[in-house]
Amino acid sequence: MSRYGIRPHSTFNRLTATAIATAACVWFGAPSADAVTAADTPPVVSRGVTIPAFYTPPAQLPTANGVVIRQEPLPLGISLPGLDGRRLPGKATRLMYKSTDSNGRAVAVTGAYIEPSAEWKGDGPRPLVAVASGTMGQGDQCAPSFALQHPLTVSGETLSIGYDNLAIYRLLATGAAVVVTDYVGLGATDRLHTYVNRLDEAHAVLDAVRAARALPGTSITPGSRVGLYGYSEGGGATASAAELQPAYAPDVQLAGTYAGAPPANLTSVMKGIDGSALVSALGWSINGFTQAYPELRSVLEANLNDAGREALADTSTMCVGDAILSYGFTRSTAWTASGKSIADVIAAEPRAQAVLDDQRIGTLKPAGPVRVATGIHDDVVPHGQARQLAVDWCRNGGNVTYEAINLPNLGDRILTNHLAPLITDQGEAISWLTDRLEGKATTSNCWALPFQR
Repeated sequence: MSRYGIRPHSTFNRLTATAIATAACVWFGAPSADAVTAADTPPVVSRGVTIPAFYTPPAQLPTANGVVIRQEPLPLGISLPGLDGRRLPGKATRLMYKSTDSNGRAVAVTGAYIEPSAEWKGDGPRPLVAVASGTMGQGDQCAPSFALQHPLTVSGETLSIGYDNLAIYRLLATGAAVVVTDYVGLGATDRLHTYVNRLDEAHAVLDAVRAARALPGTSITPGSRVGLYGYSEGGGATASAAELQPAYAPDVQLAGTYAGAPPANLTSVMKGIDGSALVSALGWSINGFTQAYPELRSVLEANLNDAGREALADTSTMCVGDAILSYGFTRSTAWTASGKSIADVIAAEPRAQAVLDDQRIGTLKPAGPVRVATGIHDDVVPHGQARQLAVDWCRNGGNVTYEAINLPNLGDRILTNHLAPLITDQGEAISWLTDRLEGKATTSNCWALPFQR
């Protein structure tokens, strides 16, 4: 157990494993960019799952964002033979590429590119969609690219389901190419995943587009339109990417962005997930922000009790499945020395509250047309704050399509009100994004916001 309650990621400390890899693979002057192999570094084992050596970053990284550090074929866990001999839905490549974190430091991010078997029948060259996955967890075995190969990961200690694979496959069926990001630290074994950090996630999404463009042998071109797709954590990532694109990635022009159930106001979201089935997301966010903002460690030390420290350590290697089974419906008041909720503790600490305030999405005008969808009964990623994002973007002059998804209340804090809109709206979301990739114009419905819930 470390000083701040974050235990080593595996039988080998993650940073130690990275240090060992230094001798085996250095980006400049190494015999190969793919020099890190299972023989070069001890395997990282996360909750009984061995993480392939591919996910261990090299000691030195390239300078430019989006540069592909390494690549390898990625077998898809679910595929079918095609009539023309090509596998459906396409040919996948596992990626590691360079990005920049919220502190301006170079970071290696993993992910996957899929070249679709389906023909693109729309206007222009084959487009590219960057998919930002919803919440998967904080253990490296939860990475979306890993889930493409292993749609169901089960060990005696972890449970992960690649639920966003359905959206990925539906996008591929339109003929669009897809690149998936694992985000900062999810998959890559040198650090923890910086869960819901808007800067890290936006950069990872935009640099995934750059990495896909740099891959040889694909059918995407410099003229390929680019779209972003994300729900829940992914909705926050794509929303932030749409805001930051003009400054961070002016070379990545966006034809359209779908942001479903975006966690735009973390102060509100923390209150929504506390005591819910997904209360472990509190642990993931605190772990990630403590890593990115070390000044918060003293706040943790002063306010957490032993149970809280143990929960943070435990959740740091969990996926959604085991997190729900282990901590579902726990109140964060059980984790603090004062008995106050984590939200109340943060509100009383200016340094901590400032970090959350800086994570607010909606202060900038999004690039290109955006579609914000949120279930009116969503109580985990609260509907009100997602609707407010649409309001804020409209006020900033954005081209916003706002969709309030009206479903029956399916149960408080058990995730059903959060997950049902993901499924029921998915077809409409993909249809809207496909229209943007075909170059069709869309008109903002900001005028109708006062009449929508």
